[in-house]
Amino acid sequence: MITPKYVKEQIKVIRAHDPAMHSDWEVFLYPSFWAVYYYRKAHREYLKGHYFRARLISQKAARKTGIEIHPGAKIGENFFIDHGTGVIIGETTEIGDNVLLYQGVTLGGTGKEKGKRHPTIGDNVMISAGAKVLGSFKVGNNVKVGAGSVVLESIPDGCTVVGVPGRIIKRDNGEIPSEKIDQTDLPNPVQEDIDQLKRSNAELTNHLLTLEEEIRALKVQLKKNDEKQNG
Repeated sequence: MITPKYVKEQIKVIRAHDPAMHSDWEVFLYPSFWAVYYYRKAHREYLKGHYFRARLISQKAARKTGIEIHPGAKIGENFFIDHGTGVIIGETTEIGDNVLLYQGVTLGGTGKEKGKRHPTIGDNVMISAGAKVLGSFKVGNNVKVGAGSVVLESIPDGCTVVGVPGRIIKRDNGEIPSEKIDQTDLPNPVQEDIDQLKRSNAELTNHLLTLEEEIRALKVQLKKNDEKQNG
């Protein structure tokens, strides 16, 4: 049964992240609302050992919402999936509070582990569209993962990660207020590498030009010395 408490919580969470929500009634139109609701219901059955019933609930929800959350996953409060199509959350995934996922995110395993196979996501984390977090490691608190990134190892608190494979390009984010979580406000490591190469190339070119000038000056001086000796 959908409780008023759950509805109020979802209204608050969705309004904090999505400016497209114009009225509270729209909460019932969000796939995330129903995906999280059915996940909570399925998770209770899973904890009771009713695994088939739990999976039945979760699979029905996946077909309706396009969001697949295994009932064994552990998810904290104020969890929101923006749009949500193609999101997959594995059985042993653990997610903290105030976490935001975008469409196409996978929190999965690599197919090699046994037991704890999926990632642990800290509090106040944003994982952008199409990102993949694969393996049984921890992503710390206040972490931002860029769109399309593939994260394969632990990420400390307060870091920004982008790329394939994911690499840390910023540290010490501090606590990120929900209204400032923006998946487009991320550095571009490829452009930064190109800019660094341009700077290095310019420095090298200037150094070579300086050496050429010094060599020309030395040749002129040597020629003058020879002329004096032979004169």
